[in-house]
Amino acid sequence: MRDPLERRRLGRTDVMVPGVCFGTSGLGDMPGTYGYSVDEERAWATVRAVLDGPAPFLDASRNYGDGRSEQRVGDVIRERGGLPDGAVISTKLDRDMETLKFDGARARQSLEQSLEALGVDRVQILHVHDPEYAASVEEMTAADGSIPEAFKMKEEGLADAIGLAAGNLEIMMPLLREWPFDVLITHNRFTLLNRSAEAMLDLAQERGIAVMNAAPYASGVLAKGTAVHPRVVYQEATEEMLVPARRVEAVCAEHGVAPGAAALQFSARDPRVVATICGVSKPERVQQTLDWATADIPAAAWAALEALPYDTDDPETTRVYTPG
Repeated sequence: MRDPLERRRLGRTDVMVPGVCFGTSGLGDMPGTYGYSVDEERAWATVRAVLDGPAPFLDASRNYGDGRSEQRVGDVIRERGGLPDGAVISTKLDRDMETLKFDGARARQSLEQSLEALGVDRVQILHVHDPEYAASVEEMTAADGSIPEAFKMKEEGLADAIGLAAGNLEIMMPLLREWPFDVLITHNRFTLLNRSAEAMLDLAQERGIAVMNAAPYASGVLAKGTAVHPRVVYQEATEEMLVPARRVEAVCAEHGVAPGAAALQFSARDPRVVATICGVSKPERVQQTLDWATADIPAAAWAALEALPYDTDDPETTRVYTPG
């Protein structure tokens, strides 16, 4: 497997990213999504741990915690006098959370809000986020829509790479075919439990679009364990929903492997994946992630894990989405 901390080129751009990156949605205090709260001090300590580590990459969004996540990330950037050398910021353009409008004017407003909250004047990576929840994809792709506006932002030097970050594959696939995105983020759809994003990863590879695979732990259950965190893809899980994760746990126990390490490396070892984004909401999780990324996993364990059944349906079909 490639060195997980080695910097890799992001598609056709000059942006270099580590193979392991850190997501900040949990830092916005989103108990409806994650089942727990995160206060300011804990969030700040987590951001500091990321920036002090060997993989200083933070993936944010305007709508994580109604802006709280970006604000908390920005608090730490400001206390350091700016983004440290070598650190990478990725954020996202978001729809108006009340009207769902997502035209070019809203995209411009979203970026301005992000830059102010983060305390920076530009970002390295800027994604068009969650088109499936916008009022209209047609509004987004129109001449004055959010997607053309995103590419204008790149031309203006406000970002080095433009991406698409979304879940619904029926919406993502046509957009990836029709627009020259540099990068995409997929989440929960390429894990030990679910491979519904396989065709999209193939398409991205064909088109020279870099893939950043997020939520390798199926939103936490493969990191924290079914006994401690019985939630799958942001939903309280039934016993039936936990069966696949428990199969993974059983194989890992047999081979003395942490399920979180297996889940992270399943993503990292795929040649189509440039980087894996792992959400963290405690400072100690940063080092744990780095340890899992470099843990030794025997070939027999991989053979047993790869023999397990997995789902190919969209894992968020039954999710009740509660933003903020």
